[in-house]
Amino acid sequence: MTETLTLSAPDLAAWFPLWKAAGFFFATFILEDAAAIGAGLLLATGGLSWPAAFTACFLGIWLGDAGLYALARVGGRRWFDRSSFHRFAAKVTQCEGWFARRGTMVLIFSRMVPGARLPTYLAAGFLRVPLRRFLLVTGLAAFVWTFAVLWLAQTVGARVAHGLAAWKHGSLILLGTALAVFVGLQFFRRAVQQCDWRRLVTRLGRWQHWEFWPAWAFYPPVIARCLWLAVKYRGLTTPTAANPGIFSGGIVGESKSATLADLSATSPEFTAPAALISGASFPERWRSLEKIRAQLGIDYPFILKPEEGQRGLGVKLIRTATQAEAYLRQTAAPLIAQRYAAGPGEAGVFYYRFPHEPRGRIFAITEKIFPVIIGDGRSTIADLIAADPRARFLADKYLARFRSRQDQVLGEGESLKLVEAGNHAQGCIFREGMHLCTPALTRQIDEISQKVPGFFIGRYDIRYPNDEDLRAGINFQIIELNGAASEATSIYDARTSLLEAYKTLFRQWELVFAIGAANRQLGCRPTSLLVVWKKWREQLQRAATYPAAD
Repeated sequence: MTETLTLSAPDLAAWFPLWKAAGFFFATFILEDAAAIGAGLLLATGGLSWPAAFTACFLGIWLGDAGLYALARVGGRRWFDRSSFHRFAAKVTQCEGWFARRGTMVLIFSRMVPGARLPTYLAAGFLRVPLRRFLLVTGLAAFVWTFAVLWLAQTVGARVAHGLAAWKHGSLILLGTALAVFVGLQFFRRAVQQCDWRRLVTRLGRWQHWEFWPAWAFYPPVIARCLWLAVKYRGLTTPTAANPGIFSGGIVGESKSATLADLSATSPEFTAPAALISGASFPERWRSLEKIRAQLGIDYPFILKPEEGQRGLGVKLIRTATQAEAYLRQTAAPLIAQRYAAGPGEAGVFYYRFPHEPRGRIFAITEKIFPVIIGDGRSTIADLIAADPRARFLADKYLARFRSRQDQVLGEGESLKLVEAGNHAQGCIFREGMHLCTPALTRQIDEISQKVPGFFIGRYDIRYPNDEDLRAGINFQIIELNGAASEATSIYDARTSLLEAYKTLFRQWELVFAIGAANRQLGCRPTSLLVVWKKWREQLQRAATYPAAD
């Protein structure tokens, strides 16, 4: 005979305080002050007992502090010891000594200043403050802090709760309102601290224009589409086979100098000469640079850029030997020297061809416009950027580029070009440019492309003197060829809707996967995911050493 265990309503009710306490315990790991205030408000309404509220909040806060300490001491220190930053070990040792002398007061002070706890406790773990000392100080501070917050919240909340007595669920309404107000005030306080009102309004305005959205906000639908295409074409790394003649198909880690060398060998009249700077030490790299300039006839100004850069990172227009020396000394990453193609026009031409097709096509053209501000004899460069309807959205980028000149006043009518690299991430303006596409240009791009070994899809960055020459397919210079990871950047035209942008990218990645699958059937082996991951990590580490792009 079996018995069925049932819980009556009184039995369930007996568990409610425990559930509430557990909820506040876990809530402290997200917003500890908000959780403590919420518990105090429930104390005011009789919805929670003092022992349950205090124990839940105190233990949650204390264990959360210990978790941050452990994360930095174990994970952070291991990462530091294995990374290239280990060369700063002497500085870290000095910081450990400073924290050993003043750490107690710093830990106590950080408990009283919301926003200071996270960096302080991480620093304590990273700088190896003794665990017993850390737990003792933070435990006492959390004990006093929790008691004070609960008492204040209960005292104030009792008056507010009385006014809500007519509400059946007054305690829950009070808790929700308090949490919403608290979180809102926290965001508002941090926004005011981090930027002035003008920048705050500008940053909020950026969200009205999807072209300025951060990658984490824009790319999730594209990533989801690529995952579906990986299932459809039976392989996440299928795109790495799209261009067999380029490392990883141009997804990551490709050699720009090798691609430019292929273009120079097959279509020299359409390629801006470039070469990879060799050598490990500064003197060796300087001699290599001078040799390249002599061999290729490169005079000032010329371009220095990373061998494996993306999104225009590190692209510099070098006007003097001093600038060249500063660049070579700043980074040890492989660099390319290239003759400067003045343009003044620049376009991105996205091309593709399936392996079985005799002719390729132009998928998209991006017309690039380099923003300029005009002086009035009164306003500084920073003021002119802030007043520009579009430049203000990229003020941080421009002001970093002109850090030493942002307080300079431009004369009346004096112009300043805000960006030299034709990249949207660096502040260049993009426009849909298929009006430049003609049969003559398509034939010329296709002819150039078919001469490049193992190239089937990607984007040419081209400089040209005028639109008529580009339409005729003559008198232009290729400054870069990007592989499968490049985009049809015409989507960043401010007139393009978000839906249209996604439709274009979905179609583009469909082509990349389809061409990769076709090449795989012809015997091309995709690059392994592990190799792609390692190259991506290496590229990120090198990018941190690049100077700000022009």
